[in-house]
Amino acid sequence: MNMQNGSKSVVAVQVKELLSQMTLEEKASLCSGQDFWHMKSIKRLDIPSLMMTDGPYGLRKQTGAGAHIGQGESVPATCFPSLVTLGSTWNRDLAHAVGHAIGEEARAEKVAVVLGPGANIKRSPLCGRNFEYFSEDPFLAGEMAKSHIQGLQSTGVGASLKHYVANNQEYRRMMINAVIDERALREIYLAGFEIAVKKAQPATVMCAYNQVNGVSCSEHYRLMTQILKEEWGHTGLVVTDWGAINRRVDGLLAGIELQMPGTGESSDRAIVAAVKAGELSESVLDYAVERLLTLILERTAAVAEDSVYDAAAHHALGHKVATEGAVLLKNTPAILPLTDKVSVAVIGELAKAPRFQGGGSANVNPIQIDNAWDEMVKLMGPEHLSYAAGYDVKTDQVDPQLIAGACEVARTADVVVVFAGLTDIYECEGADRDHMQLPANHNVLIEAVAEVNPNTVVVLSNGSPVEMPWVDQVAAILEGYLGGQAGGSAIADILYGRANPSGKLAETF
Repeated sequence: MNMQNGSKSVVAVQVKELLSQMTLEEKASLCSGQDFWHMKSIKRLDIPSLMMTDGPYGLRKQTGAGAHIGQGESVPATCFPSLVTLGSTWNRDLAHAVGHAIGEEARAEKVAVVLGPGANIKRSPLCGRNFEYFSEDPFLAGEMAKSHIQGLQSTGVGASLKHYVANNQEYRRMMINAVIDERALREIYLAGFEIAVKKAQPATVMCAYNQVNGVSCSEHYRLMTQILKEEWGHTGLVVTDWGAINRRVDGLLAGIELQMPGTGESSDRAIVAAVKAGELSESVLDYAVERLLTLILERTAAVAEDSVYDAAAHHALGHKVATEGAVLLKNTPAILPLTDKVSVAVIGELAKAPRFQGGGSANVNPIQIDNAWDEMVKLMGPEHLSYAAGYDVKTDQVDPQLIAGACEVARTADVVVVFAGLTDIYECEGADRDHMQLPANHNVLIEAVAEVNPNTVVVLSNGSPVEMPWVDQVAAILEGYLGGQAGGSAIADILYGRANPSGKLAETF
């Protein structure tokens, strides 16, 4: 098989030739994965197996077999700021640049399709996965997703726009029925996906787990075929979210070309049996296989040759996104930026042990991690800075001794900078938040420190909005969101005026 890039017409001819040589069983086999991360190969026809990996804000290529979401099992990669941070830049060019960089890293790791970005609308601030989505506004979400996809696919690597559609909560995400009227469906839930599909043509679209108006997305003919393929003209294929398939033949009829992950040969046998029994037209199967072969032909060339990327340049790009995505929520009186004339008490364990990304399948094993304390020391020198932990980041329990120590340090400084936010136990894939509060020990710390020193600046690290009961007690609030591996240096540069906090809220506070 010719694996070189060619025009779409050349690829179409190659696809037809391959299809004509395939047996029914071989066609069916391409419709499900080989294992957790790979598509099936057909050695007889020299059709290779392509790899897909997670990667909405950085590549998560696992080093071993199996399904793991832990940070330690994947190869080192640049952890860019989460999509909530990128969304707050309102900067299409930055979204394109991040997508391109992730594509470069995917090529270097022989990954043909990156599972991202996510364009789901933020319908509740409690959704535990909001950090992976751009905005509550469909136009902003669609435009940023479009640019991200265009950047990624400019490297030859394919994108997977997800999770189509109405996956707006994590609680019972695999079974919930989203009941949505036509106007809301079109204007809110589908609009961002429509922009991204029409303008960027993602190689794949990932169907969601949930039902929409009583029909599972993996069997939803209207969503997957009539709207996505026929109305919007999507030329790629639809892949299930991992484990989202219910009845494989019904999914194929609805327009689901690829079932992931692989589950053995049961799905293949079901497709073959349905064709032989006259329950599934072989033309429907051929249509799906044509799209699968097109993806394979178009994306194999991207990973065929060895390639490298500039890790330092990618880190610098992450820094730029983190500064442009940070939002200055309050600055009265104009206490920021800080100068080298003031002494600063840095308080909060997150200053030294940053929370720079969300939890779940998007977890990236970062190449390096900047922390704000070290970066502030580099800028100002240790003589201008003091530090107190203030809380234990592993718990939300208030420790009076840590609070007292923080207040003692705060009293002696001109300005206090408190690092607070949501820890991994508060927001992650698979669970929604019960409330919008910060950990109790963070709130108590901020109130206590502000009482002894009103020149208090709060720097937040979180993936979605939080309550701020102390808003009137502090002088400034900087929403840093989840800044990725360069987030610490970005915050330090913002605090001292080396960079401007250019972010604009993409969601309601």
